[in-house]
Amino acid sequence: MNTTTNKSNFLLLSALFGALLFSLLFWQERLALNLLIYTAFLTTVTWLNPDVAKTPKFYLFAAAQLLAAILVVINNSFLSLASCYVSLVIFIGFSHHQQIRTIFTAFLATILQMITVPFNTVRYLSEINIGRFNLKPLVKLMKYVFIPFIIFLIFACLYSAANSVFAHYGKALLTNIADFFTSIFGFLFTDLSFPRFMHFCFGLVLTSAFIFTFFNKGLQNFESQFKEQLFRIRKNISQKTIWFEVVSTFSGNLLTRKLALKTEFITALISFSILNLLLMSLNAIDITTLWFGYTPAGNFSADLHDGTNTLIFSILLAMAIIIYFFRGNLNFYKKSKTLRLLTYIWIVQNALLIISVLIRDGYYIEFYGLTHKRIGVLVFALLCSIGLITVYVKVARQKTFFYLLKINGYIWFILLLAFSSINWDVFIAKYNLSRAGSITLDAGYLLSLSDKTLPELDKNRSKLISLDGNNTFYANQLNERIGYFKERYQSVNWVSWNLPDWRTAKYFSVHTDQKEIQR
Repeated sequence: MNTTTNKSNFLLLSALFGALLFSLLFWQERLALNLLIYTAFLTTVTWLNPDVAKTPKFYLFAAAQLLAAILVVINNSFLSLASCYVSLVIFIGFSHHQQIRTIFTAFLATILQMITVPFNTVRYLSEINIGRFNLKPLVKLMKYVFIPFIIFLIFACLYSAANSVFAHYGKALLTNIADFFTSIFGFLFTDLSFPRFMHFCFGLVLTSAFIFTFFNKGLQNFESQFKEQLFRIRKNISQKTIWFEVVSTFSGNLLTRKLALKTEFITALISFSILNLLLMSLNAIDITTLWFGYTPAGNFSADLHDGTNTLIFSILLAMAIIIYFFRGNLNFYKKSKTLRLLTYIWIVQNALLIISVLIRDGYYIEFYGLTHKRIGVLVFALLCSIGLITVYVKVARQKTFFYLLKINGYIWFILLLAFSSINWDVFIAKYNLSRAGSITLDAGYLLSLSDKTLPELDKNRSKLISLDGNNTFYANQLNERIGYFKERYQSVNWVSWNLPDWRTAKYFSVHTDQKEIQR
């Protein structure tokens, strides 16, 4: 009991300290160094939690989480921020549920933990002891208020969405309540505003959601039912579920007829034969017209764009069809050797289709330069290639769909971290500007990139101005961007420090010593 009490006291104090840290680090600041400090705090508290096993998996995902937070400081891009959020959620999920095997289940486990944080908080509060005094009677009283309040809040939101008049009065009521609390805070705490207090409360809820362990094993036990290796299962039609009874009402005796495995085999054989012939004709056209001696004609941009999107969708559909036919007993059919061969040929042909996608995107980049979407096509082609390889392994080694989710989840997570290490905006700006004479330069797109590209744009100011002719639109837009950056950089504290902003500020000789920070 003493150990449980000490653990509860530690986690509650950590939640309060984390809320204070959250408020100090993030209030009116940009996400940068502060995110690294906050996630390092969460990682440390999780490590100190005695209920969390310190396994190699724990240390692996803790390192991945810290790496993602460091990349936010180094690159400070949207992708690095997304990588940091995803890494944190997965790390918490695997830390508290280490028997979980997939990235997706770990992510879902953390989301459930965040949803149940009010109930976990009540549970931990009931275990607190201050000398001989404990909070259990107070917590019991809170239950009578908390649960009705949550129900009231849910239905108030629903009724507001359904009725505009009700929503108007509800908004007026909330505004009056907010004004009342604002005046109270202004009277009692001259340095603390009501919005700042709500920011602290949000930090308290968020920190609690990450550190209060939700040790319900339901999700973990559910996932344990799924296997990675396929086994032949003999279906027993006599065991009927409620869903079976409902469907049989509309389908008559169709469900009771035994669908022969031979029928499914013939269906798959015909399907893959036709699809192979169809894809072979498409690949033959692409190889003869696109791979060698391609010359742009007509609406070149639209043709490449539409063709690429369609081909990517067809590759995803192809993998889905393979997974469907090889989902069960067809893997063990004695005559399935021919079907497997046709499947392998179709996988190879889809790989050729990916090459066509890469060539199309390559032509697009050659004539129009790099953009985020064109890089995204390259990344998507890479993911499709990995998907085809894992689908081949599934068919060849008789693996389950769960196996595909597990393997691809880990691969996607690794690639997310890897791609977050690249400063894509700067890479795009440098690539396009260095090829200004050979590509159609889009000055508007370059000027829409993040502030970290401003030094590169300023160095190549003459190339942007040349696109304007006698107009100074792009030059003025660049000057405005530089002015906004200087103003923004001088308005934040050291917790918003990141390497790209620092380099940009150094290039333009911007200093932060002019700002007087009031906390």
